[in-house]
Amino acid sequence: MTEFAEQRSRNTGDLGRTTIADGVVAKIAFLAAGDVPGVHALGSGFARSVGELRKRVPGGGTSTTHGVKVEVGEKQAAVDLDIVAEYGEIIPQVARAVRENVISAVERMTGLEVVEVNIAVSDVKLPEEEEAEERVR
Repeated sequence: MTEFAEQRSRNTGDLGRTTIADGVVAKIAFLAAGDVPGVHALGSGFARSVGELRKRVPGGGTSTTHGVKVEVGEKQAAVDLDIVAEYGEIIPQVARAVRENVISAVERMTGLEVVEVNIAVSDVKLPEEEEAEERVR
């Protein structure tokens, strides 16, 4: 084996440390949960309103992770989600799909073990609520 090949194959895990911020895990979880059919939104109505307001205020931030709380350790993460389900969906099935998608995405992208994903369904989006929103715009 050449010297170059030996250097390329050496284990680099001991040459430094990688840390993953809570915000990174929260964004991954937010996007993964939002990709699941049957999820209308994340966060309570109040949290979504505050998030929209913060985006409009100069310097208010652009946080897109309302409805997501995470705890990240060195090797493990826990996720709490607050979701709004679409009316007519079977909520336990939606929750199971959200949990599976979030675990898969976080573990694949970060290498952290997700030890739990707690889901609180805070609301159900009714079809007439969407129609009312469109009339206001």
